[in-house]
Amino acid sequence: MIKINLLARKKKTGAGARGQKEMIIAFAAIGLLVALLAFLHWQITEKNRNLARKITSTEQEIALYKSKIEKASKAKEEQKILTEKLGVINSLKKQKSISAKVLDEVSVQKPEKLHLEVLKKDGSKVGIEGIALDDETVANFMTNLRKSNLFKSVDLVVSEQIEQSKIKLKKFTLSCEIIPM
Repeated sequence: MIKINLLARKKKTGAGARGQKEMIIAFAAIGLLVALLAFLHWQITEKNRNLARKITSTEQEIALYKSKIEKASKAKEEQKILTEKLGVINSLKKQKSISAKVLDEVSVQKPEKLHLEVLKKDGSKVGIEGIALDDETVANFMTNLRKSNLFKSVDLVVSEQIEQSKIKLKKFTLSCEIIPM
């Protein structure tokens, strides 16, 4: 049996089929290009988001470090103040120690026939005022002070004769310089 198709059918010509294939390829290429661009856009967007997160965390770290720097600066200032206070305290202790040594040395070197009335300390200078029985006692006291390891110069500033209870006495003033320790 032979079949005959009487319906008219258009035959595809080589140029029409080729055009259709080119259109499919062009749409596929455009689709791939759009997909590629979408993928690249997504990647760039993710990178931007990651960078924004990093920037935010870095800004938070900077703020944290700034507060730590401020605390450290305050601590350094407080340490400087405390160091200055300790210096003053140590200086006062040293001066107290020196004053005690001066007082001890003067009392050890003082002859029996001598009475001290005033002992002034001003820095490394010491002023001594007192009354002695005679000039020799004052001279012995000055010699004893010069021999001590605490004073480097002992000078007689004033020596005058006074009378108390009808007894002639010598009122004197000495100036001494303390040897730095």
